Amino acid sequence: MKYTLEKLSILFLCLFMVQVTVAQQVEENNQSEFGDFIYRKGNMYRSASGKPGPMYWQNRADYNIDVTLDDEAHTITGSVTIHYTNNSPEALDFVWLYLEQNRFTEDSRGTLTTPIQGNRYNGDVDGGYQLSNVSAKVGKRGDASNKYLVDDTRMQVFLDEPIPAKGGEATISMDFSYKIPEKGMDRMGRLDVEEGTIYALAQWYPRTSVFDDVKGWNTEPYLGAGEFYLEYGDFEYSVTAPSDHIVVGSGELLNPGDVMSSTMQDRMEKAMESDSTVYILTPDEVADPATRKKQDGTLTWKFKIQNSRDIAFASSQAFIWDAAKIDLPSGKTILAQSVYPKESDGQEAWSRSTEYSKASIEHYSEKWYEFPYPTATNVAADIGGMEYPGLNFCGYESKGESLWGVTDHEFGHNWFPMIVGSNERLYPWMDEGFNTFINHYSTLEFNNGEYPADLDHTRKYVSWFNRETREGIDTYPDVVNTSNLGMTAYMKPGMGLIMLREYILGHERFDNAFKSYIETWAFKHPQPTDFFNHIENVAGENLNWFWQNWFYGTENIDLSLDGVYPYGGNYVLALSNRGGVPMPVLVEVTFEDGSSERFKLPVEIWQRGDQWNHLYKTDKEVKSIVIDPDKVLPDVNIGNDKWPSAIYEEE
Repeated sequence: MKYTLEKLSILFLCLFMVQVTVAQQVEENNQSEFGDFIYRKGNMYRSASGKPGPMYWQNRADYNIDVTLDDEAHTITGSVTIHYTNNSPEALDFVWLYLEQNRFTEDSRGTLTTPIQGNRYNGDVDGGYQLSNVSAKVGKRGDASNKYLVDDTRMQVFLDEPIPAKGGEATISMDFSYKIPEKGMDRMGRLDVEEGTIYALAQWYPRTSVFDDVKGWNTEPYLGAGEFYLEYGDFEYSVTAPSDHIVVGSGELLNPGDVMSSTMQDRMEKAMESDSTVYILTPDEVADPATRKKQDGTLTWKFKIQNSRDIAFASSQAFIWDAAKIDLPSGKTILAQSVYPKESDGQEAWSRSTEYSKASIEHYSEKWYEFPYPTATNVAADIGGMEYPGLNFCGYESKGESLWGVTDHEFGHNWFPMIVGSNERLYPWMDEGFNTFINHYSTLEFNNGEYPADLDHTRKYVSWFNRETREGIDTYPDVVNTSNLGMTAYMKPGMGLIMLREYILGHERFDNAFKSYIETWAFKHPQPTDFFNHIENVAGENLNWFWQNWFYGTENIDLSLDGVYPYGGNYVLALSNRGGVPMPVLVEVTFEDGSSERFKLPVEIWQRGDQWNHLYKTDKEVKSIVIDPDKVLPDVNIGNDKWPSAIYEEE
């Protein structure tokens, strides 16, 4: 049945407005929600506009590395030379390096902080670095120091004299070896398949930690969930492997004539001109020694990548190898390639990997920033998904939608954090969350929406937002409960950017700001405040209320349409903000004649309190009203966002 609302509504409106008036007299305003919540003022190194300041600096590390892979002992043995440039304003008495292979020992901090029941970041405990011939020298003259200290996954290299500020140089070199773990914390390791072993090598060489203007030396240990923060530089490296192995790595292969047969080279040339996938080594050829450059001994594969923060490689005699060209917006073409065992073969599986890789790189290059490296390589391994510059490790059993999703996600990481070099060990949301966001639009575009993309279906996550055990985005990855990491690092920050683009700022303002952020901080080291400041300055919007409550808290969104009251031929909408996160209010009004219209109330309606009355003027009879009609907001109470409510609706 229908209730007669006219007389009741007038009475309710009077009572409601008296109640709100009294409440507003005693309620404190919400200045704390809208004012500066953290120190975000600029300085000479990082400007208030979210750009590098006039005296911004960062140090540099260039690498020359030569290693040999022993596929019988499962070891890596080699040497590294690091050319370190100190661009900071202070002289440096020592340099900190990371030795992440030391995580794979019985007494490492990572091992000792892994729960008894284990987690994704389990690792072997019979590895760790063996170091020798350590040498460090400032400049080209003078004596070299061999003094160093190793503590867990960190190494402190001392110098006989400080590295001068503002451009001083040092050279650090050493020999190293270690056993390649089988289980490498789902980031690297080895996998036995029918035709041999797949070696996925990452965190495989001593590398410098970052010295910056915020913390000085960043020396957080490698425990598990926390990933990486690295300096940029150029890499030249070589991998000597058995002659029947195929080796792929970050960057450009410098000596294809030395390691590839003439047939392989011809096919590679065809692939560089082909939009469709071309086999370099077919499934039938994998086990045939005659397809290789030589039939015994070893081959040395040489690679180079410039302006990169890291490198990774893979090696195996079991690889099928295919490739295609990638078209970049500048007109340049580069190579997409995939390597995988026959266990991963098939059109429903890894035979589409190169197609996925090409589409992913082309999309992000066109929409956000052009891909800077000469190759994009997808490697099938016993790893759920892990990213490095120009190279991924993805699950060898992945198929269809799953393979597209992991391939696209890991290649998306080339933008965050490979191009925009944030600190993953402390702020995973700046790479995982931003990447999750851009993956949404890449998936919508791929092959006319072949696979679903639902990051904008935010209310499917409401149950998590209502849990008492939820944690904030700002929780460090090695601190957060592993059951919450997927939300705090990936989904919640990704949804935050969805709300900024689809609900708060709109496409044009958001895209201008986000692209400007990428361009401004490409190959640099932004902090969270740099991101906040830059988005605000380019978009022209004070978003303190959003950063504070969405990124630095556990409050929720709960916008409520408390009532609708006829008033002088128009309508009064009684609204309240019942959650801890204020939001603009998008309203859709549907009329009795079937037409509808939308309007938005700005977030500033909540500055003075948590209730607001809006006079909606119309000469039509209103049938229903709903807030957030597209359900973009993960509003935790879906029962108070429409009028009439269920008790007034006709049965």
